[in-house]
Amino acid sequence: MQWETVIGLEVHLQLATKSKIFSGSSITFGAEANTQASAVDLAMPGMLPVLNEQAVRMAVMFGLGIGANIGMRSVFDRKNYFYPDLPKGYQISQFADPIVGEGQFEIQLEDGSSRQIGITRAHLEEDAGKSLHEDFHGMSGIDLNRAGTPLLEIVSEPDIRSSEEAVAYLKAMHSLVTYLGISDGNMAEGSMRCDINISLRPVGQVAYGTRAEIKNVNSFRFVERAIRHEVERQADILEDGGKIVQETRLYDADRDETRPMRSKEVANDYRYFPEPDLLPIVIDEAYVAAIGKTLPELPTAKRNRFIKQYLLSAYDASVLAGSRALADYYETVVAACEDAKIAANWVQVELLGQLNKSEQAIGDSPVTADQLGGLIARILDNSISGKIAKQVFEAMWQGEGTADEIIAAKGLQQVSDTGALETMVDEVIAANTAQVEQYQAADDAKRKKLLGFFVGQIMKASKGQANPQMINQLLAKKLA
Repeated sequence: MQWETVIGLEVHLQLATKSKIFSGSSITFGAEANTQASAVDLAMPGMLPVLNEQAVRMAVMFGLGIGANIGMRSVFDRKNYFYPDLPKGYQISQFADPIVGEGQFEIQLEDGSSRQIGITRAHLEEDAGKSLHEDFHGMSGIDLNRAGTPLLEIVSEPDIRSSEEAVAYLKAMHSLVTYLGISDGNMAEGSMRCDINISLRPVGQVAYGTRAEIKNVNSFRFVERAIRHEVERQADILEDGGKIVQETRLYDADRDETRPMRSKEVANDYRYFPEPDLLPIVIDEAYVAAIGKTLPELPTAKRNRFIKQYLLSAYDASVLAGSRALADYYETVVAACEDAKIAANWVQVELLGQLNKSEQAIGDSPVTADQLGGLIARILDNSISGKIAKQVFEAMWQGEGTADEIIAAKGLQQVSDTGALETMVDEVIAANTAQVEQYQAADDAKRKKLLGFFVGQIMKASKGQANPQMINQLLAKKLA
């Protein structure tokens, strides 16, 4: 039987506030265990939560970023559940009245097509702490530094149909939230993680199948692998006549498999009721409009502008607009060299290649955007060839100076003097008489190949510094 995969994602996004959602404790990552937990976070008697307004502002920014309905009145609820690393024994979350309602989110697929994924809601809540299972001699430790960190949980409609679409959704979401500046989206540090809800149904069937949930997956690669494994697992069960159990599962990356964690709860199991210690959040149109004016140009708009303004392909525009830092870097390079296409090639191939090789982020690049633009300008004015430019870029990466400084220090200036080039051409022609005779007797296709031979010999003799365009012109004239 042919099965259709149905996927919904719940993204848990740690907001980039300076303090926790209901206390003044810091949320700096990497601090010593239990040094960022106040009496409120520890749920000491008599301690009351106080809402962090910045978390509300960031949630509204996200809602505006996806064109969602903003909840002018939203309510916090108590979600009753045994959290071993949340001292209250319940989580303050939102249920019936979230801060962000329905919206739409566009994703770009590798084949160039796009899809709209529905957003059901996005609500504010507090994060739990972290259980530690190593180095405690058979016991578990609790680190409450993360407890109370503001989370925005973004719930999609079950509109995703493959692991590839799921990864595209998460990458687009990561791009959006980092553009907005509401989260660093660092999946390795847990700033962005997701729960994956997966079910299968026969192709053509409208009703959904029974779903399983995979908890807390924290990398794009693991999301793709977890979905593929779970789809295979469910398909095998269904094709053998079995039934899928609604449950929560964990993904084991080492074994590349999912395994049961617990039976899946439903809303009634959490016994939601309004949080009695917090008033409803009430905002107005003026508040929302003021936030709207602070929004930057968002990824989709920037990608479309890059296509129109810089005449880039959809693929190039998508890559360069993928992160705000990379897009800003690219536009600075364009301003410095005034050639959008060559700038796009250098940023994507040379710059990103070096960054990936050295496992660095764009903000850590030792070559600034102005410096790269200056290097490209030297190619465009024929000061150096593209081949020499790569050598200069390597030197720039090692911190040896700007393009102009390196070109001057190493004597890499391109030879464009007609007299000097004619001498080189004459010498190569004289040294390769057999190839000259072949060239003169050959058809156009063979001549093109032989011309490349002569160019190669001259470039070798000049150590790559001869002007290739002028060499081609001189060779064609003399060989004729």
